[in-house]
Order: sequence, then structure tokens, then C-alpha cells
Amino acid sequence: MKGALHAHTIFSDGEFSLEELRHAYVQLGYRFVCLSDHAEYFDEGKVAQYRAEIERLSDDSFCFVPGLEYECPERMHILGLGTTALLGTRDPQEVIRAIEGEGGISIVAHPRTRDFTRIESLAFPPSGIEVWNSKYDGRYAPRTETFELVRRMRERHPDVRAYYGQDLHFRHQYSGLHVEVDSPELDAASIVSRLRQGRYIARGGDVTLTAEGSLEPSLAKRFEQLHRRSRQMGSFAKKTKSVLDALGVQIPVALKSQLRRLF
Repeated sequence: MKGALHAHTIFSDGEFSLEELRHAYVQLGYRFVCLSDHAEYFDEGKVAQYRAEIERLSDDSFCFVPGLEYECPERMHILGLGTTALLGTRDPQEVIRAIEGEGGISIVAHPRTRDFTRIESLAFPPSGIEVWNSKYDGRYAPRTETFELVRRMRERHPDVRAYYGQDLHFRHQYSGLHVEVDSPELDAASIVSRLRQGRYIARGGDVTLTAEGSLEPSLAKRFEQLHRRSRQMGSFAKKTKSVLDALGVQIPVALKSQLRRLF
């Protein structure tokens, strides 16, 4: 079953309502979406509303998997797929323990290279690392060093998985990076179970990737070249925007939407 990991809605800082998000993904042939709205936007009442809306919009043809994204100090973000518990801590180690204790999957989202040492030093590791986030890394290729992080962690913790997320916020954002889960049932519990077990593959463009996060040398080289080129294009676009902002020139909304599709 085709699905997307890491999506945001108007319950936090996304542009889609849950109903709109369902419609958009169904049109693209998706069967499920794992939500990751930001936890700091919620209180207990809003969580109850969120869960009720998720249940209302999930059926035997499409399923929302509830989840939240927790912010820790120094901008470390941890996804909790399958749980919407509001935690009383921002310590990354305790956040991971709490997510796992709630039966969720803890995933360090879009990890910055400078945080790798801190992530590797965690005594209680997360379930996985988001090795390709198509919003942060770009749609064309991930950073190969994040796959290396997973490889090193798996030497000590073999159950750590590589996960692949869209981090969808905007209506015209790229939404092609997806996972395909081996599950006989279309419900949140079954999907979470298969994701935890590594019974999925990911597809980005013409590339198929695994839960183990292994890369053939030729693919790693290709990713490095594509990512470098993508970053150069993105840097040029940002510099151009800065110049236009300084001149008081507004970029049309339609053009901004198209740029989100490209990057």
C-alpha cells in the first residue's frame, strides 16, 4: 500500500485541512498518510478534536495514522508516529522513551549534520532516522551522510530503521517521495506495526530504497551529485529573492508555488 510519512495540516502550520489532505492524497493513489503536526500547537482538547477528525476521515479505502512532531532543545525534532500524547519533557532521550512507551515509532526528523554525534550518543536510540526529507533535502536526492549515520547506528542497534518523509506543509509542495508498506490491513495499528518491523520500501523518482538504508556506491555517488546541484539551484533562488526583497519587488504567489514544486 502506497503511503506518505510526515505531513502537516491546519491543526499546526500546514495549509491543508485533514479533509483536503485526504482528497489530495487519494487523487495521487495514496492509501494512507502518517501525520506529524507540531505538538506545541495542541492541548488536550485539541488532541481530542484531532483524533475525532482523523477517525471520521479514515475508512477501508484510506487511513490517517495519527502522530505528532516534538521539538527538543537546539531545534532537534522527533516524530512520534502512532501517538498523540502530550509529553511533559523536551529532553530528546525522554521524548524517545515516551513515544516508544506509548506504542509509537520515534524518528529523528531531518537531522542536521552537526547533531549526528548527539544522536549517536543516545543511550536509548530512536526507532529510526529520517534519511530523506524531501522538504529539507530536496526532491532530487538526500544527503548521503544521513544514510551513513544510520549505518553506524545499526552496527550497535540493528533495529534502527531508515525512514523517508515528505514533511508536507504547502498545497503545491512536492509529494512524490513515498513508502510502500507490506500490510494485509488498512488501519493505523497495522501500518505502524509494519513500519516498525521495516516491512516497507521507499520510492523517490526512479529509485527504490530500503528500511535498512543501504546505498550502493554508484547510487551514493549519484545522490551526491544531484544533491549538490539541487543545493546550488536553491541557493541561487534564495539570493535572487533577497535581492528582490531589498528592491521592494514582491514575488507573485503563483511563482512561489511553482518554486516549491521544483525544490
